[in-house]
Amino acid sequence: MKVVYSKEFDISYCSDPAAAFGRIEAVYSVIKDRVKIVNAVPAAEDDIAAVHTQNHLDMVRREGIYDIAALAAGGAVQAAQIGLKEPCFALIRPPGHHASAGSSWGFCYFNNMAIALEKLKRDGLIGEAMVLDFDLHFGDGTVNILGPKGYVKIYNPSSSSRRDYLQGVRSFLEGDRADIIGISAGFDNHVDDWGGLLQTGDYREMGEMVREAAARNKGGCFAILEGGYNHRVLGQNVLALIQGMEGAGA
Repeated sequence: MKVVYSKEFDISYCSDPAAAFGRIEAVYSVIKDRVKIVNAVPAAEDDIAAVHTQNHLDMVRREGIYDIAALAAGGAVQAAQIGLKEPCFALIRPPGHHASAGSSWGFCYFNNMAIALEKLKRDGLIGEAMVLDFDLHFGDGTVNILGPKGYVKIYNPSSSSRRDYLQGVRSFLEGDRADIIGISAGFDNHVDDWGGLLQTGDYREMGEMVREAAARNKGGCFAILEGGYNHRVLGQNVLALIQGMEGAGA
Protein backbone atom coordinates (compact mmCIF):
# COMPACT_ATOMS: atom_id res chain seq x y z
CA MET A 1 0.00 0.00 0.00
CA LYS A 2 1.22 3.51 -0.77
CA VAL A 3 1.80 5.96 2.09
CA VAL A 4 2.35 9.66 1.45
CA TYR A 5 5.06 11.02 3.75
CA SER A 6 7.89 13.52 4.04
CA LYS A 7 10.81 13.77 6.43
CA GLU A 8 9.68 17.37 6.94
CA PHE A 9 6.81 15.97 9.06
CA ASP A 10 9.37 14.66 11.57
CA ILE A 11 10.30 18.21 12.55
CA SER A 12 8.54 19.78 15.54
CA TYR A 13 6.93 22.97 14.20
CA CYS A 14 5.40 24.21 17.48
CA SER A 15 4.74 23.06 21.06
CA ASP A 16 1.36 21.32 20.68
CA PRO A 17 0.97 17.52 21.03
CA ALA A 18 0.38 17.06 17.30
CA ALA A 19 3.88 18.43 16.71
CA ALA A 20 5.67 16.51 19.46
CA PHE A 21 9.03 15.02 18.51
CA GLY A 22 8.75 11.32 17.74
CA ARG A 23 5.08 11.25 16.77
CA ILE A 24 5.50 10.69 13.04
CA GLU A 25 8.61 8.57 13.58
CA ALA A 26 6.58 6.29 15.87
CA VAL A 27 4.37 5.46 12.90
CA TYR A 28 7.06 5.43 10.21
CA SER A 29 9.27 2.99 12.14
CA VAL A 30 6.43 0.45 12.29
CA ILE A 31 5.15 0.70 8.71
CA LYS A 32 8.23 1.63 6.64
CA ASP A 33 9.13 -1.92 5.59
CA ARG A 34 5.51 -2.83 4.79
CA VAL A 35 4.46 0.06 2.54
CA LYS A 36 5.61 2.01 -0.51
CA ILE A 37 6.52 5.57 0.43
CA VAL A 38 5.37 8.43 -1.83
CA ASN A 39 7.07 11.77 -1.16
CA ALA A 40 4.62 14.50 -0.23
CA VAL A 41 4.53 17.72 -2.24
CA PRO A 42 2.89 20.98 -1.10
CA ALA A 43 -0.65 21.84 -2.10
CA ALA A 44 -0.97 24.67 -4.60
CA GLU A 45 -2.11 27.91 -2.99
CA ASP A 46 -5.13 27.95 -5.32
CA ASP A 47 -6.25 24.61 -3.90
CA ILE A 48 -5.88 25.88 -0.33
CA ALA A 49 -7.62 29.16 -1.19
CA ALA A 50 -10.55 27.22 -2.66
CA VAL A 51 -11.32 26.12 0.91
CA HIS A 52 -9.90 28.85 3.18
CA THR A 53 -10.22 32.63 3.25
CA GLN A 54 -7.31 34.88 2.37
CA ASN A 55 -7.32 36.21 5.93
CA HIS A 56 -6.85 32.67 7.20
CA LEU A 57 -3.97 32.01 4.83
CA ASP A 58 -2.35 35.23 6.01
CA MET A 59 -2.79 34.20 9.65
CA VAL A 60 -1.13 30.83 9.05
CA ARG A 61 1.76 32.62 7.36
CA ARG A 62 2.15 34.95 10.34
CA GLU A 63 2.26 31.92 12.62
CA GLY A 64 5.16 30.57 10.55
CA ILE A 65 3.24 27.35 9.83
CA TYR A 66 2.29 27.87 6.18
CA ASP A 67 4.94 25.70 4.55
CA ILE A 68 4.41 22.62 6.73
CA ALA A 69 0.61 23.03 6.64
CA ALA A 70 0.67 23.31 2.84
CA LEU A 71 2.84 20.19 2.68
CA ALA A 72 0.32 18.30 4.82
CA ALA A 73 -2.55 19.50 2.63
CA GLY A 74 -0.64 18.45 -0.47
CA GLY A 75 -0.07 15.01 1.01
CA ALA A 76 -3.80 14.68 1.58
CA VAL A 77 -4.50 15.65 -2.03
CA GLN A 78 -2.01 13.05 -3.24
CA ALA A 79 -3.56 10.36 -1.04
CA ALA A 80 -7.02 11.16 -2.37
CA GLN A 81 -5.82 11.04 -5.97
CA ILE A 82 -4.07 7.71 -5.41
CA GLY A 83 -7.09 6.51 -3.45
CA LEU A 84 -9.26 6.67 -6.55
CA LYS A 85 -7.31 3.67 -7.87
CA GLU A 86 -5.99 1.95 -4.73
CA PRO A 87 -6.19 2.47 -0.95
CA CYS A 88 -3.73 5.05 0.33
CA PHE A 89 -2.71 6.54 3.69
CA ALA A 90 -1.27 10.03 4.25
CA LEU A 91 1.19 10.15 7.15
CA ILE A 92 1.02 13.92 7.51
CA ARG A 93 0.89 16.72 10.03
CA PRO A 94 -0.39 19.24 11.07
CA PRO A 95 -3.80 17.57 11.26
CA GLY A 96 -6.77 19.42 9.81
CA HIS A 97 -10.28 18.50 10.90
CA HIS A 98 -10.67 21.46 13.31
CA ALA A 99 -9.85 23.99 10.57
CA SER A 100 -12.84 25.89 9.18
CA ALA A 101 -12.75 28.28 6.23
CA GLY A 102 -11.65 31.29 8.24
CA SER A 103 -10.45 29.89 11.57
CA SER A 104 -8.81 26.88 13.19
CA TRP A 105 -8.02 25.37 16.57
CA GLY A 106 -7.03 22.02 18.09
CA PHE A 107 -3.53 21.85 16.52
CA CYS A 108 -5.03 22.29 13.02
CA TYR A 109 -4.30 24.97 10.40
CA PHE A 110 -5.60 23.88 6.98
CA ASN A 111 -8.40 21.36 6.55
CA ASN A 112 -6.54 18.60 4.73
CA MET A 113 -9.64 16.49 4.06
CA ALA A 114 -11.67 19.39 2.67
CA ILE A 115 -8.81 20.58 0.45
CA ALA A 116 -8.37 17.05 -0.95
CA LEU A 117 -12.03 16.38 -1.67
CA GLU A 118 -12.67 19.82 -3.11
CA LYS A 119 -9.68 19.32 -5.42
CA LEU A 120 -11.11 16.02 -6.69
CA LYS A 121 -14.54 17.58 -7.11
CA ARG A 122 -13.27 20.61 -9.06
CA ASP A 123 -11.23 18.32 -11.29
CA GLY A 124 -14.35 16.32 -12.13
CA LEU A 125 -12.96 13.12 -10.60
CA ILE A 126 -15.78 12.54 -8.11
CA GLY A 127 -19.47 13.28 -7.80
CA GLU A 128 -20.26 12.04 -4.29
CA ALA A 129 -18.00 11.46 -1.29
CA MET A 130 -18.18 10.15 2.25
CA VAL A 131 -16.00 11.07 5.23
CA LEU A 132 -15.55 8.79 8.23
CA ASP A 133 -13.93 10.84 11.00
CA PHE A 134 -13.17 8.44 13.86
CA ASP A 135 -10.98 10.85 15.79
CA LEU A 136 -11.92 11.21 19.46
CA HIS A 137 -12.89 14.84 18.82
CA PHE A 138 -15.70 16.02 16.55
CA GLY A 139 -14.36 17.27 13.22
CA ASP A 140 -16.15 20.60 13.30
CA GLY A 141 -14.04 22.21 10.60
CA THR A 142 -14.76 19.45 8.08
CA VAL A 143 -18.49 19.70 8.81
CA ASN A 144 -18.42 23.50 8.56
CA ILE A 145 -16.68 23.46 5.18
CA LEU A 146 -18.04 20.36 3.45
CA GLY A 147 -21.43 19.91 5.13
CA PRO A 148 -23.21 22.71 3.24
CA LYS A 149 -21.87 21.61 -0.15
CA GLY A 150 -24.26 18.69 -0.45
CA TYR A 151 -21.99 16.15 -2.13
CA VAL A 152 -20.27 14.87 1.05
CA LYS A 153 -21.80 12.77 3.81
CA ILE A 154 -19.83 12.97 7.07
CA TYR A 155 -19.93 10.70 10.11
CA ASN A 156 -18.23 11.27 13.45
CA PRO A 157 -18.92 8.13 15.54
CA SER A 158 -19.51 8.68 19.23
CA SER A 159 -20.39 6.00 21.76
CA SER A 160 -19.13 4.67 25.07
CA SER A 161 -19.74 1.14 23.79
CA ARG A 162 -17.22 -0.38 21.35
CA ARG A 163 -19.93 -2.58 19.87
CA ASP A 164 -22.29 0.34 19.24
CA TYR A 165 -19.42 2.48 17.94
CA LEU A 166 -18.42 -0.08 15.32
CA GLN A 167 -22.01 -0.81 14.39
CA GLY A 168 -22.57 2.89 13.82
CA VAL A 169 -19.61 2.98 11.45
CA ARG A 170 -20.91 -0.06 9.59
CA SER A 171 -24.40 1.44 9.26
CA PHE A 172 -23.01 4.70 7.92
CA LEU A 173 -20.88 2.97 5.31
CA GLU A 174 -23.73 0.72 4.22
CA GLY A 175 -26.23 3.55 4.05
CA ASP A 176 -25.09 5.36 0.93
CA ARG A 177 -22.75 5.18 -2.02
CA ALA A 178 -19.84 7.42 -2.92
CA ASP A 179 -17.11 7.69 -5.51
CA ILE A 180 -14.54 7.97 -2.72
CA ILE A 181 -14.46 7.45 1.05
CA GLY A 182 -12.04 9.56 3.04
CA ILE A 183 -11.04 8.62 6.57
CA SER A 184 -10.00 11.32 9.01
CA ALA A 185 -7.93 8.86 11.02
CA GLY A 186 -7.47 10.04 14.58
CA PHE A 187 -6.22 7.32 16.93
CA ASP A 188 -6.77 9.17 20.21
CA ASN A 189 -9.84 7.10 21.12
CA HIS A 190 -7.61 4.05 21.65
CA VAL A 191 -7.73 2.29 25.02
CA ASP A 192 -4.18 3.51 25.73
CA ASP A 193 -4.73 7.06 24.48
CA TRP A 194 -6.94 9.96 25.59
CA GLY A 195 -10.31 8.33 24.81
CA GLY A 196 -9.70 4.91 26.34
CA LEU A 197 -12.28 3.04 24.22
CA LEU A 198 -11.06 1.28 21.08
CA GLN A 199 -8.74 -1.69 20.67
CA THR A 200 -6.05 -1.86 17.99
CA GLY A 201 -8.06 -4.50 16.14
CA ASP A 202 -10.98 -2.08 15.86
CA TYR A 203 -8.96 0.09 13.48
CA ARG A 204 -8.31 -2.93 11.27
CA GLU A 205 -12.04 -3.68 11.33
CA MET A 206 -12.95 -0.13 10.33
CA GLY A 207 -10.37 -0.27 7.54
CA GLU A 208 -11.98 -3.46 6.30
CA MET A 209 -15.42 -1.85 6.41
CA VAL A 210 -14.20 1.08 4.33
CA ARG A 211 -12.46 -1.19 1.81
CA GLU A 212 -15.61 -3.30 1.43
CA ALA A 213 -17.82 -0.24 1.04
CA ALA A 214 -15.50 1.23 -1.59
CA ALA A 215 -15.58 -2.06 -3.50
CA ARG A 216 -19.40 -2.13 -3.38
CA ASN A 217 -19.46 1.44 -4.68
CA LYS A 218 -16.86 0.72 -7.36
CA GLY A 219 -15.06 3.70 -5.86
CA GLY A 220 -11.90 4.48 -3.95
CA CYS A 221 -10.73 5.14 -0.41
CA PHE A 222 -7.94 6.93 1.44
CA ALA A 223 -7.04 7.97 4.98
CA ILE A 224 -5.19 10.91 6.49
CA LEU A 225 -3.69 11.16 9.96
CA GLU A 226 -5.48 13.36 12.49
CA GLY A 227 -5.03 12.72 16.25
CA GLY A 228 -3.30 10.00 18.28
CA TYR A 229 -0.78 10.93 20.95
CA ASN A 230 0.52 7.81 22.66
CA HIS A 231 3.63 7.13 20.62
CA ARG A 232 3.95 3.64 22.11
CA VAL A 233 0.77 2.40 20.39
CA LEU A 234 0.24 4.86 17.53
CA GLY A 235 2.30 2.97 14.96
CA GLN A 236 0.52 -0.33 15.56
CA ASN A 237 -2.87 1.39 15.34
CA VAL A 238 -1.98 2.98 12.01
CA LEU A 239 -0.67 -0.35 10.74
CA ALA A 240 -3.92 -2.04 11.74
CA LEU A 241 -5.95 0.49 9.73
CA ILE A 242 -3.65 0.10 6.73
CA GLN A 243 -3.94 -3.68 6.87
CA GLY A 244 -7.73 -3.44 6.98
CA MET A 245 -7.86 -1.03 4.05
CA GLU A 246 -5.60 -3.16 1.86
CA GLY A 247 -7.00 -6.51 3.00
CA ALA A 248 -3.64 -7.75 4.31
CA GLY A 249 -4.02 -10.94 6.29
CA ALA A 250 -7.76 -11.00 5.77
